[in-house]
Amino acid sequence: MSGTVDVPGNALPDGAVDAPVTLVASDLDRTLIYSAASLQLTMPDEQAPRLLCVEVYGGAPLCYMTETAAALLDELARTTVFVPTTTRTREQYGRIHLPGPAPRYAICANGGHILVDGVSDPDWQAQVAGRIADECATLAEVRAHLQAVGDPSWLLKERVAEDLFAYLVVDRGALPEGWVKELSAWADPRGWTVSLQGRKIYAVPKPLTKSAAMREVARRCGATLTLAAGDSLLDADLLLAAHQAWRPGHGELADCGWGAPNTEVLRERGGAAGEEILRRFLRAAEPRVAGRRTRANNSEHT
Repeated sequence: MSGTVDVPGNALPDGAVDAPVTLVASDLDRTLIYSAASLQLTMPDEQAPRLLCVEVYGGAPLCYMTETAAALLDELARTTVFVPTTTRTREQYGRIHLPGPAPRYAICANGGHILVDGVSDPDWQAQVAGRIADECATLAEVRAHLQAVGDPSWLLKERVAEDLFAYLVVDRGALPEGWVKELSAWADPRGWTVSLQGRKIYAVPKPLTKSAAMREVARRCGATLTLAAGDSLLDADLLLAAHQAWRPGHGELADCGWGAPNTEVLRERGGAAGEEILRRFLRAAEPRVAGRRTRANNSEHT
């Protein structure tokens, strides 16, 4: 699929179709949405914010946003091209119900799938698969190595996502110090990246990136400004590819002190960081939104 689409949200008259388009590509887990444990509600209980559940798993609530963040996201989704950008599989992403209008585009499986109105684009799938086959060791080889070096004393589960990458669920307390570093050293020359996020260790082919998928969506919708946010090492390329980016005060990037000239480091952590990221998105997009509205109003009077 190719070409451009109209900016979502508030409909504009025909005279405003050439207005600048802002694309917002944001990671979800521990960036915009949070488990109960990762919300970091450190204030007294009576001062805690009201929460909106945005994901149910196994019949139980799993992920949340504050109601303030939900209202901010609703506004953002109506005034920009908002693109959820996640390492989750399509099935896992499908459990999330974000406030606001349904996004036209979403990026799943760390860039392996671009969803257009909920359907994976086959041309993008083929392009990604071709690059992985040309540049990386096979998934089978990586899985065999993970199974060989894992230990049942701390390895809880081994999973494959979308036949694209693998991840382990581990007991962090029992994971040997230096094990992830050793795995990274093995994977790197074979074209794979390793990332530790909470209880999960991801092994991902290097061509499988959120940034590549974001650039493709930006091309399709004619975006002239790209904004991004994320908290993990798998988000670093996405942040670097955007014109402006933000990362919270928690997460893998914070733990290793990662930074870049285009990326602002926020002091907020947990659910408060999700709110602040959305405020920064809106603030960066607002001049363009105001400009579109001005042009729309002018066209109505000509």
